[in-house]
Amino acid sequence: MLEHGGRLREAALRFKRPVEQWLDLSTGIAPFAWPVPALPQSIWQRLPETDDNLSGVACDYYGAPAALPVAGSQAAIQALPLLRANSRVGVLEPTYAEHTEAWRRAGHAVRSVTQAELPQLLGELDVLVVVNPNNPTGRRLDAEQLLGWHAELAARAGWLVVDEAFMDVTPEHSLGGYTDRAGLIVLRSLGKFFGLAGVRLGFALAQPALLNELEQQLGPWAVSGPARAVGLAALLDAGTQQLWRYRLRAASERLDALLARAGLSGGAGCALFQWRESECAERIYLNLARQGVLVRLFPALNGLRFGLPHHQRDWERLEQALNTSMRQRK
Repeated sequence: MLEHGGRLREAALRFKRPVEQWLDLSTGIAPFAWPVPALPQSIWQRLPETDDNLSGVACDYYGAPAALPVAGSQAAIQALPLLRANSRVGVLEPTYAEHTEAWRRAGHAVRSVTQAELPQLLGELDVLVVVNPNNPTGRRLDAEQLLGWHAELAARAGWLVVDEAFMDVTPEHSLGGYTDRAGLIVLRSLGKFFGLAGVRLGFALAQPALLNELEQQLGPWAVSGPARAVGLAALLDAGTQQLWRYRLRAASERLDALLARAGLSGGAGCALFQWRESECAERIYLNLARQGVLVRLFPALNGLRFGLPHHQRDWERLEQALNTSMRQRK
């Protein structure tokens, strides 16, 4: 299993601090609690039913012609490689490691590519996987650039897979509206923006024929009834979505400024996290952890990803811990 953020119990054991005493900023999940409605008891007693219009509501929300609910975008990440014969797959790095793992596990020839290398290497690929905005660096590519890569791949029956798990705050940059094009697959997640990671609900956006293949691969009842009900409520709640976008933009800007004041300037990020690189990244991570503040360390990149604090006391705790950590980083 690859390492991910949110491993709070593991950190509690390692640093000998009870779970309830931590400030967990190790994920890119919205810190606000989405107002989940009460669910009728019957949802827990019946098998999931797919004629609830969840796909239609998702199409409206994502601006896509077709959508397939999946048990978190991770389910689609693992299943999509099983729909192709052995292919030459490029993953735009650095990025979310599960993509590379899934394609390799399915027997494909996978190579890491950088944005600078891609113009020369694209002709050698059958599939290109891009996370946009990127996790963990926050890099965002223009739609025009991505659609150009897709056109070249699609001309030889290739795929462009775009993971847009962090796109909800900037829907104007999504490729969801273009997924009627052959070989363009967009993955979306309810977990990040809506702060509902535990629901395990995501969507694959693509041509209906490909979604049918994916659905057959995933099997029946792939998404639970309660997850479908919560997803419907969240996707239809336009008022809260508008408020969330405002709050997340403001929080990310505040976090960017806080990190700069502490001496971690010149980074990047998106509305759900901030990214910083430093030769002292591991030392800063350890110093923060010893104070009960958990962030995500990427040792190979000398990078740190900071999720968003919620309450004012969390902001103050982070600032104090950062100031202490930066003094001790050498």
